[in-house]
Amino acid sequence: MKQTKFVHDLKEARLLGILRGCPDASLEAVVEAAKRSGLKFLEVTMNTPGAAGQIARFARLLDGICCIGAGTVLTEAEAAAAVDAGASFLVSPCLSEPVQRFANLHGIPALPGAFTPTEIWNAHVAGAAMVKVFPAKSAGGPAYFKELRGPFKDLPMLACGGVSPANAMEYIRDGADALAFGGSVFTKDRLERGDADAIAADISALMAAAG
Repeated sequence: MKQTKFVHDLKEARLLGILRGCPDASLEAVVEAAKRSGLKFLEVTMNTPGAAGQIARFARLLDGICCIGAGTVLTEAEAAAAVDAGASFLVSPCLSEPVQRFANLHGIPALPGAFTPTEIWNAHVAGAAMVKVFPAKSAGGPAYFKELRGPFKDLPMLACGGVSPANAMEYIRDGADALAFGGSVFTKDRLERGDADAIAADISALMAAAG
């Protein structure tokens, strides 16, 4: 039930933000941007220094506003640390069997990355709540999702890599259930300046484009 609700809510929200390498001093700006834009899903990558602490802060400051997860989760230890910190879902760049087993055991939605049809299917069979097709742009962009929907009609898929306001609706129209964005919005310069206005504006633009 928890996984079903997660998939439903992410499909409704359309967008998942990926935050990597954010300075601790800039967390408040990200919180403000999420509140202003209405962002419902945000992951903090585990290769960010102090990731567990950031997850805990976001989970507290955005409680009831934005669902906080962990990204770039590659080991069971990272999965456990993320969940202990307050992560509600786990995202990986590939199918990590230890991470997926941990997620299945504890009822945590997991979104492993996959590129080929075989990888996508294997991730789904392993128990993925939604498969992160990554890198989506390199795979062929929206047209790739249109092809995938032939054999994988109902398999939940997230497009990650190269998503922008210019192609967001095309991804959704061609079969992506939700879209992930990261460095194009959470730029190093914006994070260092704590520019909540620019971040919120770009998230809002993506939301409008994705419908």
